[in-house]
Amino acid sequence: MARNALAPHAWTGVLLVASSAVLFAFNGVVSKTALQTGLASTHLVAMRTAGAALILFAAALVMRPEGLRVTRRQAGALAILGVVGVALVQWLYFVAIERLPVGIALLLEYTAPLMVALWARFVFGEQVRRRVWLALALSLIGLTMVAQVGRGASLDAVGIAAALAAAVALATYYLLADRMLEGRDPWSTMAWSMGFAAVFWAILGQPWTIDPALLGSPVVVPETAASLPLWVFVVWIIVLGTAVPYTLIVLGLTRLGAARTGLIGTLEPVLAAAFAWMLMAESMSVLQVLGGAVVLTGVLLAETSRPRATAPVASTSAGAISPPR
Repeated sequence: MARNALAPHAWTGVLLVASSAVLFAFNGVVSKTALQTGLASTHLVAMRTAGAALILFAAALVMRPEGLRVTRRQAGALAILGVVGVALVQWLYFVAIERLPVGIALLLEYTAPLMVALWARFVFGEQVRRRVWLALALSLIGLTMVAQVGRGASLDAVGIAAALAAAVALATYYLLADRMLEGRDPWSTMAWSMGFAAVFWAILGQPWTIDPALLGSPVVVPETAASLPLWVFVVWIIVLGTAVPYTLIVLGLTRLGAARTGLIGTLEPVLAAAFAWMLMAESMSVLQVLGGAVVLTGVLLAETSRPRATAPVASTSAGAISPPR
């Protein structure tokens, strides 16, 4: 076997994480289609977090029930993780894709690993490889190309602000989860964080005010003449757009470690743009496509700019347990 070849269990990890990226990316199209019916983004994220929390708690009970025990201090940190890193990331992402092409929204959100590297360097005082400065330059150049600054292009300002705010919230999730997983297993961490997100949106989103007739209204499946009731899209978002890919990431993380998991995760914005192009007629200009490639190059450099822990599940780093978009 070649020295650099991946072990069989590692190839399984690659397949698991790549599958999660496909599901997360396709979920962008499903979510945008659901939101175009008039369903409020707050209601969608409330249903999504509540449904996913039930599934993830069930998974944690099966995989490692003793890990669900939490101290009062851990509960506070998990609450912040859930509200900022899950609840706000999901809602801000929904706001962004309502107003921007899915691919552009995800590119903006995917500047989070760069924010993590910069925070680690200047706030935590960690050693960060010099490539982070190249990553910063590439990301700024690429984002300028994506936004077509100076070419008269007009991207929705609220959408851009929401996507960048989602990046900040996502970076917060990475940094906090990075430290939380030093003393907790990933199964209980994802279950509790989703649970606190569900409580937050149950209070704020008031999902009981949703008109049942809206959930039963027909929604045209993109690029087909068929239609399905809205609740089918919501169930897809909960199960195949959240709980399943989230679980696949954790299973992949145990086989690959944080670095490889984060790098494979960068497939998501590329796949999301491709799905949006094929199914929703969302297109990007040649300049925007090139800019997206430059941004992703910067993200890849940022992903590898921090020293990595040797233990596979010791740290999330930037992108290892990514909250669902």
